[in-house]
Amino acid sequence: MTPPQLPKVITRHRDGRIHAYVIDAGAFEMLEPAAVFQPQAGDEVVASVVRPDRERVVYTTLNRVVCLTGTGDLLWVSDFEPHSDVPHGHQPGCALSLNGRTVWVYRPDAMAERGGGDQWVVYDVDSGAVLGRRELETVGHGAGHHVHPVDGSIYLDIGEGQDGSVILRGTAGPDGEVEFVTYPWSDRCLIDLAPGGEQFMTVDHGQADASFHRHPSGDVLLTLPVEAFGYDPEETFVEWSGGYLTPDTAVVTLGGETEEGEEWFRHHLIDVRTGTISGEMTVEVAHPYDLEPLGDGTWLTDGPVRCSRATETDSVQDDTRMGR
Repeated sequence: MTPPQLPKVITRHRDGRIHAYVIDAGAFEMLEPAAVFQPQAGDEVVASVVRPDRERVVYTTLNRVVCLTGTGDLLWVSDFEPHSDVPHGHQPGCALSLNGRTVWVYRPDAMAERGGGDQWVVYDVDSGAVLGRRELETVGHGAGHHVHPVDGSIYLDIGEGQDGSVILRGTAGPDGEVEFVTYPWSDRCLIDLAPGGEQFMTVDHGQADASFHRHPSGDVLLTLPVEAFGYDPEETFVEWSGGYLTPDTAVVTLGGETEEGEEWFRHHLIDVRTGTISGEMTVEVAHPYDLEPLGDGTWLTDGPVRCSRATETDSVQDDTRMGR
């Protein structure tokens, strides 16, 4: 059983500032920021994280990682050396550990033309001390972090554009030593971790299927190709989106184009215990990536707006009509 967790905090960047939103039991509809933070002068924020107590704010720019206190004072800075003048194609990312004591930072140094490969670096949030560093063999544009809800390990999904996607996992032991594991694939994109942490979901880089894997081994529990949903794989693909709506239900999104050239997508529900395709979920979003399942039966859409079946006028479709 998943232990009680601190409220989830998400961030959005607006008007040059970092807006922090708390996802708690009573937060629905359009969310209001619980706190707003001003980055250092001249900094253009790429990614950011805020601790649930809002006492630490960490963000990345193209050339450094910065930590602020809850009152906005500068705590520490770590520059990415050498300075890169490459304006596009590399997006440094960050994630806080489950206990909020460390921050994990992905550096796409190869695309930034820093003369070496990418790096994954672990910092002490309070001091800025480097606790671990992994030199990577990737040439990534950016990466997504996923924090395991039970054991606190960190998954990293590095996107290398047309060359595929690499998934790693990092763990920090009680003695502070950091260990890194690379999964043996270059063609799977990590989408989400189950809210109980027992499995994770990936989508084929070529968008031919969605798979569910055992944590932490990565052993495949279930694979659903496009054909399993009743679609023609020559005309339909699996989106790199979706995730766990509840511990037992995942959302797999399929898309394609109509004969008139208009793009379409549909959110299909999967019972991950049985592998059964159990219907569709209709959500008012303009883009498949605007839907972010939270694992507790609710989801976020652009805004951010938090929705549930009780707050949405549209609900799960019990029919399984395919190929429309």
